Amino acid sequence: MGLQGWYWQALPEYLRSFFLMPFDSSSSILITGGTGSFGKAFIAEILSRFPKIHRLVIYSRDELKQWEIQQLYPESKFPQLRFFLGDVRDRDRLRRALEGIDTVVHAAALKQVPAAEYNPFEFINTNVLGAENMVQSCLDAGVKRVVALSTDKAAAPINLYGATKLCSDKLFIAANNIKGTRDLRFSVVRYGNVMGSRGSVIPFFLEKAKSGVLPITDPAMTRFNISLSEGVAMVLWSLEQARGGELFVPKIPSYRITDVAEAIGPSCEKPITGIRPGEKIHEEMITASDSFTTIDLGEYFAILPSDGRVQKLYQEAGISNTAVPSGFAYNSGSNPDFLSVEQLRALIREHVDTAFQPV
Repeated sequence: MGLQGWYWQALPEYLRSFFLMPFDSSSSILITGGTGSFGKAFIAEILSRFPKIHRLVIYSRDELKQWEIQQLYPESKFPQLRFFLGDVRDRDRLRRALEGIDTVVHAAALKQVPAAEYNPFEFINTNVLGAENMVQSCLDAGVKRVVALSTDKAAAPINLYGATKLCSDKLFIAANNIKGTRDLRFSVVRYGNVMGSRGSVIPFFLEKAKSGVLPITDPAMTRFNISLSEGVAMVLWSLEQARGGELFVPKIPSYRITDVAEAIGPSCEKPITGIRPGEKIHEEMITASDSFTTIDLGEYFAILPSDGRVQKLYQEAGISNTAVPSGFAYNSGSNPDFLSVEQLRALIREHVDTAFQPV
């Protein structure tokens, strides 16, 4: 029956992409923010699955982190890996870095919510103007595929960080309107809390548990949960499957903040400290206002442009999808899939700390 047999149809979409990705000895990828948590996971996945790739360019402004990654992947063994110091604020530097690149993953961003409130111009310069620089540079450089990473905070934003990422999302989606006859597709991937990423709640709780106190902002708080490997798989799937103009959202489980605290420190004190400025009780990834142009692709949702262009491309390609009901919303509080305390403990051991034990 070949790859189109029943076992192929039974595979989740993100696993099918493992067999479909076109990266080979002629492919060149650039990742901005490539020294962050996502970037390091992306590098490991690409080098493992596509060792014959022509070039994988790490673009970031942190020379120390670039040096640390170089120690893990020495040039003698990984000649396809290149390092490019630069800032997404610098369009000329971006254009130089993009020479000969056909695929871009844009992960560079300033992300800390309190820092954004205090330093709004810096976040606008990096997250908004940096996104514009990337769009314009890709148009000039002959890039073919672009996926930009977004955040749940861009859905109905209540803080400046979320607002800058919403602007970034809009820039990448609208870039499909000005590509002309270029074989170029821009799309966006939006997901929530990455388990174990820098600044997230689980590493914070693991450290605080040593003191015997786990501060709870609000006992009703929930969050989505995705692992780095799932995030990388989603980006690779999007690079292959996107027609240009989609904002992809994964179907992932939620957790309650009180369950995370119980999983990590069942014997710890858990005082209620109150919600912080710019913080939501529940993470949102699709609002009710988005429902009119949102489709269900099985493993993922996709928010499409309202002009119907992408819907037509999906129809012509025979891509199976279902429109979500009018008024549909996707947030971590109403999500039907929640992780248990024991599941959280198992995931912490798998993705954050193999030696983890509750305290």
